[in-house]
Amino acid sequence: MARELEAEGVGAVTEQTGKKTYPQLQYVAPPGSTEILLVRHGSSMAFDPDGPSFPLMPDGQGDPPLAPEGHEQAELVGARLASEPITAIYVTTLQRTVQTAAPLVEATGLSPIVEPGLREIFLGEWEGGRGRQIMGEGTHPIALEVMRTGSWDSVPGAETQAEFRPRCLEALARIHADNPDGKVVAFSHGGVIGAVVNELLGLRESRWLGVGNTSITHLVYDGDNIAVRSMNDSSHIGGLFS
Repeated sequence: MARELEAEGVGAVTEQTGKKTYPQLQYVAPPGSTEILLVRHGSSMAFDPDGPSFPLMPDGQGDPPLAPEGHEQAELVGARLASEPITAIYVTTLQRTVQTAAPLVEATGLSPIVEPGLREIFLGEWEGGRGRQIMGEGTHPIALEVMRTGSWDSVPGAETQAEFRPRCLEALARIHADNPDGKVVAFSHGGVIGAVVNELLGLRESRWLGVGNTSITHLVYDGDNIAVRSMNDSSHIGGLFS
């Protein structure tokens, strides 16, 4: 096969014929863009209805820690990302993202930056673990409505999609503005990642995307042009399509 030589522009000149050919282009992040690897936190502590509720933040949002398997998942995703040229690491105000980021923070030496806008959706009267129980039982009329619509709007006191999606997108826009030509890892939550991907795919009505614990969703922000390169990649915890 003739060796190809680099030439000006996107084409290449073959040594034998001197003819310029045009191979299939490979994706390259545009200059000034930001690669954002959105990582969902590891599995969090199970809710025991006979025990205490989850710890609460000052605003009433539940803040459960990681379960033992969540720490194991954090080690696996940290090991997978440690060789990437990461320029910044982001976490939310909730401890499960901080704990999930810890192995990567240790491997890279980067100090995590807190981005409150990427915290999980606030579930009003269902906070503290109550939502886990209601959704797990799956018979409550509101639980059935949530599953049908993909939206938490019917939960009393919950943050609405009209509030939630914009604050998630604004947080990512801030990360892009602060990291041109950077590759950042943002540890966040399933609801956040689902809302962002739904918005970027033009799905005005929410769809459940099955965002897995410590799964990686790869976005490239270039101003208003945002590419979804991949989503829900959790092959580091077992199986190509885990």
